[in-house]
Amino acid sequence: MELVNLKDPQDTASFKEAVKRGLGKQQGLYFPRSFKAFDDVNSVLNMPLQQRSAFILRAIIGDELTDADITEIVDTAFNFTAPVAAVTDNIYTLELFHGPTLAFKDFGGRFMAQCLSKISDGEPITILTATSGDTGAAVAHAFHGIDNINVVILFPKGKISPLQEKLFTTLGGNIHTFSVDGDFDQCQALVKTAFDDPDVREGLHLNSANSINISRLLAQVCYYFEAFAQLPESQRDKVVVSVPSGNFGNLTAGIIARALGLPIKRFIAATNANDTVPRYLKDGVWAPNDTVATISNAMDVSRPNNWPRIEALIERGELPKEALAGVAVDEESTQIAMRQLAQKGYTSEPHAAVAFHALEHHLEEGEIGLFLGTAHPAKFRETVENVLGQPIALPGPLAACAAEKGLDEPISSDYEDLKAKLFATLG
Repeated sequence: MELVNLKDPQDTASFKEAVKRGLGKQQGLYFPRSFKAFDDVNSVLNMPLQQRSAFILRAIIGDELTDADITEIVDTAFNFTAPVAAVTDNIYTLELFHGPTLAFKDFGGRFMAQCLSKISDGEPITILTATSGDTGAAVAHAFHGIDNINVVILFPKGKISPLQEKLFTTLGGNIHTFSVDGDFDQCQALVKTAFDDPDVREGLHLNSANSINISRLLAQVCYYFEAFAQLPESQRDKVVVSVPSGNFGNLTAGIIARALGLPIKRFIAATNANDTVPRYLKDGVWAPNDTVATISNAMDVSRPNNWPRIEALIERGELPKEALAGVAVDEESTQIAMRQLAQKGYTSEPHAAVAFHALEHHLEEGEIGLFLGTAHPAKFRETVENVLGQPIALPGPLAACAAEKGLDEPISSDYEDLKAKLFATLG
């Protein structure tokens, strides 16, 4: 498998190299040159989740990992379910929050951790990543206790839910957490600057576990196939998928699934008030605004890092422009959608509610809707309880850490502050 740096086509990498490096030169994203559709998608959909996921990843990655290695990695990483639930007669939700940290990022985080553990050959690695909410917990739990791998997580102070924060700031050990005086985009900028700094990149053997890392992205492709496997065959060619979108890795994975032959009719990129992409799709002008805080905080991203991959898929003809629409959903509409879902007997959190609202208002006659449920409602207990006026019970993983003390250290948004902390902590 050869991947090319989207900013520097001369910079290529194998899958293993791309996983280890994270980012390419000029902070470019590694991406396969093309995707080949499966000859018989229905036969793929007829497989059970783990067997199917190993088949999909083997087809993309090629022979860099043995069949036995891929099977072992997938069996270890994807040891939980992703059920589809019916919300109305023609709208379903894919529940991606049944993993250990109750969020969709368990798929990518756990797959990446198992890949790195398999291919690192005991070399020391520092995972440096930024989170707007769920990435932190998924990555922290996936790598916690793995020998020779340290994890550093940056998150915007006061801008993620308390329970999201507790899931990754209370672990300790090889997990180091820094609360940044800034927003997610500033956290992500710090990560990118560190990768451009040879002292830090080489001295600490940097890698990133954001969805910019190709291993995380490819893992997410698998649950789109899982969703379609649970839908009636008669509905599969009518499905519109609404994706709650922040850094746009989730949508990128869905588009890859479509390029592999999954019969997704079209996509809706559902954002909150941070609407860079919906505006861009409408007027063709890339004009990020300052990031604003919303109740769907994991999507508070104005400069989505995965967008160049989607642009590449469109430019290569692997996604027709008409198969992607962008919809921005305001705070009032998000809360209304949460209440509407509750009235239908389904309790949801703000991110899924954004996707549901966009889907319900843009679904055409005869279409089937599927929106992604990316986190358990209890991870946003305060917001959900305030909006719905009813208590939310804490599932086991959240109850276990709710009363524990966070171990994070505060830092400014100045890069030199981060650099000093990295070497003081790890050097």
